[in-house]
Amino acid sequence: MVKTVLFDVDGVLLSEERYFDMSALTVWEVINSEKYLGLDSEKFKTNVNDEEITMIRANIFQNDKVLKLMKSGGINSNWDMIYLTVSYQLIRLLEQVKDTEKESIVKWVSNEIDRTVLQEIAAVLKDKRVELDYSGFLTDFASSNKSKEGLFAHIDKIAKEKLNVEATVFGQIGTLWSTCELIAQEWYVGDKHVLASTGRPSVQTGKKGFLSDEKTLRSPEEIADLFQSLKDAGVVIGIGTGRPELETIEPFKHLDWLKYFDVNNIATADDVLDAERKLPAAPPLSKPHPYTYVLALSSKTKSAEECLAETLPLENGNELLIVGDSLADLLAARKMGAVFAAVLTGLSGKNARAEFEEHNADHILDDVSGIKELVLSLVK
Repeated sequence: MVKTVLFDVDGVLLSEERYFDMSALTVWEVINSEKYLGLDSEKFKTNVNDEEITMIRANIFQNDKVLKLMKSGGINSNWDMIYLTVSYQLIRLLEQVKDTEKESIVKWVSNEIDRTVLQEIAAVLKDKRVELDYSGFLTDFASSNKSKEGLFAHIDKIAKEKLNVEATVFGQIGTLWSTCELIAQEWYVGDKHVLASTGRPSVQTGKKGFLSDEKTLRSPEEIADLFQSLKDAGVVIGIGTGRPELETIEPFKHLDWLKYFDVNNIATADDVLDAERKLPAAPPLSKPHPYTYVLALSSKTKSAEECLAETLPLENGNELLIVGDSLADLLAARKMGAVFAAVLTGLSGKNARAEFEEHNADHILDDVSGIKELVLSLVK
């Protein structure tokens, strides 16, 4: 009997398209803006239209093949996807000047890479003939271990091999990751919310953001009816998402969905990052780690330590249904002993069915609208 339903957001309730657009724009900015690497600063701008965004994304992510590779490897955070893509392109650019800039490259890649370092690299690249290779990501990561830890270890390995250095910072979350995160948030939340979202002011202003331009995967009214029906049946509903809190709460307010939730049952990327800061010795806590869902299930009554100490699989795991669109969600549900319902509205669409079948998902639905009938049949 299902008593609680926890929904992922992207690919389940809201389209991931805007996040992937933001991800592509972030990589594009790091490479082209004069505030970063400045390879094509004359073409960089902040007022890009949908047609331009589509072209940028198709180029950088190779018609989303790069994104799918990372998603299939268990990467559920757009910030991680951005970081890996930026790091790979930076490595390939440095590879082209390693014969003349060996000493500088060793210094750059063995220490934290902040905006000052990026601009030092920009000054060197300015007078060089260098080329970008977005398709190379697919080739060079084909042999990587398909996990978050494996992908991060692989970018470190690629850097060492291509740059002929003994140590790099690419395999860890550090200053470059944080720099990319800020740029991404500028694009996603816009000038108005950047400070509240990141605690940092914008570096590149002029972005209106996507918060009021979300795309739902069913009509807002149909999803609202789903939430109300579950609540009427006595089911507790919550959220376990890789989105930050602002990017979850604000769209839910805009769509008039927030009223259906106890905010303590909404766990976000901010909760994960907070836990990782408090527990630096802990493993990465973003999905497929079950931390996000364990916290949401607890209504945030448990500390990070208590969530990590939770005995898994849960004794009453069959009373929890997790609804997700990715392998990361499925793996988290498996660790918790929860029932898992896959929806085919993520990046891979209906092509994801084979992967979910291979991993024995309990239920596979075309979209989230099927959850209403499924859950009502399971609470009887």
